[in-house]
Amino acid sequence: MTTEIILLLLRCLSGLLLVGLLVVLFLAMWHDFNSVAKVVETRRRTYGRLVAMREVDGHEVMTGETYPLLALTSLGRAPTNTIPISDHFASGEHALLAMRDGQWWLEDRNSRNGTTLNDVPVTEPVVIMQGDVIGIGQMKFRFELEAPGNAAVR
Repeated sequence: MTTEIILLLLRCLSGLLLVGLLVVLFLAMWHDFNSVAKVVETRRRTYGRLVAMREVDGHEVMTGETYPLLALTSLGRAPTNTIPISDHFASGEHALLAMRDGQWWLEDRNSRNGTTLNDVPVTEPVVIMQGDVIGIGQMKFRFELEAPGNAAVR
């Protein structure tokens, strides 16, 4: 073998090693990107919804307004809440819905007019279930869980 052929083979081998290194780096970055994307999607994912209700002729009727729930959802008059409520009887930071250990908890945030669960005042954090009605100011919301495997309807 001549020196030129040996140099050509070494160049080809080094080129292949460089391409292999680039492929390994690309796959590592792709895996890392997918991992981060899954974490972001999990944090963004809805776990259920609140459906706004109004009283009509003594009966509660759903208005069609729905609010998706995150693992930590704040409710109140302030625009910084996850679900801002335009009701003068609602406090700026009125209530908090939180997913803890697979259960939903409702907590009143020391609001002036209080929070109710099924027309019972909430004085300490309480577990809520499918179909419960949350009262904040003059507004009422029906709590609906996400069906397993399906996203909540918005």
